[in-house]
Amino acid sequence: MLQAPPAEPGMREDEIDTPALVIDLDAFEHNLDTMAALLAPTGARLRAHAKTHKSPVVAKLQMARGAVGQCVQKVAEAEALAWGGIPDVLVTNQVVSPRKLARLAALSRICEVGLCADDEAQVVLAEQAAEAAGIRLKMLVEIDVGMARGGIAAGPPAVALAERIAASPHLIFGGLQAYHGSAQHIREPEKRAAAIGEAVARTRRTVEQLAQRGLACAIVGGAGTGTFRHEAASGVYNEIQAGSYAFMDVDYAKNDDAPPFRHALFVATTVMSRAGSGIAVVDCGHKGVAVDCGMPGVWQRPGLRFAGASDEHGKIVVEDGAAPALGERLRLVPGHCDPTVDRYDWYVGVRKGRVECLWPIAARGGMA
Repeated sequence: MLQAPPAEPGMREDEIDTPALVIDLDAFEHNLDTMAALLAPTGARLRAHAKTHKSPVVAKLQMARGAVGQCVQKVAEAEALAWGGIPDVLVTNQVVSPRKLARLAALSRICEVGLCADDEAQVVLAEQAAEAAGIRLKMLVEIDVGMARGGIAAGPPAVALAERIAASPHLIFGGLQAYHGSAQHIREPEKRAAAIGEAVARTRRTVEQLAQRGLACAIVGGAGTGTFRHEAASGVYNEIQAGSYAFMDVDYAKNDDAPPFRHALFVATTVMSRAGSGIAVVDCGHKGVAVDCGMPGVWQRPGLRFAGASDEHGKIVVEDGAAPALGERLRLVPGHCDPTVDRYDWYVGVRKGRVECLWPIAARGGMA
C-alpha cells in the first residue's frame, strides 16, 4: 500500500508525521554541487547510482549538474527512471530472466539502456530478447577487479567475451564495468588507495588488450563514494558511479578521510516513551531505518546513542546531558542510506525548518 504523504509543503518540520524520510535540501544541494566540481577537472563523467535514491526527481537534479545518466541494479529501477523521463540508464548487473530482458528491451524504445555480462550464457539470453524486440541492446563486460562477487577475469577472458558481444548483430559492445564495492569502506586511506590501484591496473590492462583487438570502450565505469577520486584521476575510468554521496550516511563517515559531503538524509522520529531510567524510546525501529551497517546516529545530540531496534521501536540511551522529552523530535542519520530509502514512499524536503517539497520514491521496492 502506498504510504500517505507524511507532510505538506509549508508546514513546520516538527509537524511532519514520523517516522519520515527527510532531506535537508541545503546539504543535499551542496553534495550535488561538490561532486560536480570535483569531477569537472578530471574529465570523468558522473553516472550517478540510483540504487541509492530511487527517484527520477533526484536523478534530474544530478543530471542538471552534468551527470550523463544513471545506473541501477534492477530492471524495475530502470523502468521507474525511464518512465520518469531519464534518458540514459545502465543496469550495472547481470540479467538472466527472459521476462526481465524483454522488459529491458522494451525500455530501449523510450531511453538508452544497457546491461552487463560476465558469462556467454547471459549474452545469448540478451541476444534473444533483443532479436525478439527488433532492437540492439548495449552490453558491457563486467570484470572482477578485487571484489570477488561478480565479473569475469580481467584480461584475455574479458576480451573474448567482449568479442562475442561485438560480433552479435543484436548487441552493441558498450565497454567495461569495473566496480570495487568492498574497497569503498576500507577505513585506512592507504589501504583503500592500494585496493583501487590494483583495480585500475586490471582495468587498464583489459582496456589495452581490447584496443589491440580493435574494440574501444565507450564506457569504463565503476567507483563509489569512498573511492571516486582515485578512479577519476586514473586516466582509465571515464564514468563514475557514486550514489551515496548525495545523502551520506554513518558508515561512509567512519572512513578515516571521510568523503567531503554533508549528511543530508535523515529519518525524523519522535520520542514515544520515557518509561526507563536513562532510556528514551522512539517510533523508528527496523521497519524505519536499516542497521545492516551499524546503528544510526542521533543528529547533533552527542549525548544520545541509538542502542538497538525492534520492529517499531528504537532504543535511545542517554549517555550525557539532558534526556529528550516525551514527544520530542529527533533526526537519525542512517547507518546505510540505500536500504533505508527503500523503506519509504516519500522524501520530505526541508529547508530552514519548513517543508519545501515532497518527492515520490518511484523505484522503492523495485526488486524485479
